[in-house]
This record gives sequence, structure tokens and C-alpha cells, in this order.
Amino acid sequence: MMLQEVTPDTFGYMLFGYGVILGTMALFVLSLVNRFRNLRKDLELLEEIKHSGAKTENS
Repeated sequence: MMLQEVTPDTFGYMLFGYGVILGTMALFVLSLVNRFRNLRKDLELLEEIKHSGAKTENS
């Protein structure tokens, strides 16, 4: 009788853990989206500089 123990209720900890993991993944995806947008802006700026440099060399 003394060896029978009740299994601890860790459901709350499991939900918290999944929340932390999903939150971290969401932040990572948002970071990737932001980096991709900045990369596109940088690429557009470089293309603009390239085209304006080519115009000044030809004139």
C-alpha cells in the first residue's frame, strides 16, 4: 500500500513548454520574414545604384 503513488499532474508544464517552443518558432519565422524584406530592399538599392552608375559613365 505504501508503494502506490499518484502520478503527478504535469499537464500545465507541458502546455507551457509547447507555448514556449511555438512562440520561439514564431519569432524565428518573423525574423526570417523581416530579413528577407530587408534583403529585397538592399537588392533594389544596389540595382538602382548600378543603373545610375552606368548612366553617369555613358554620359
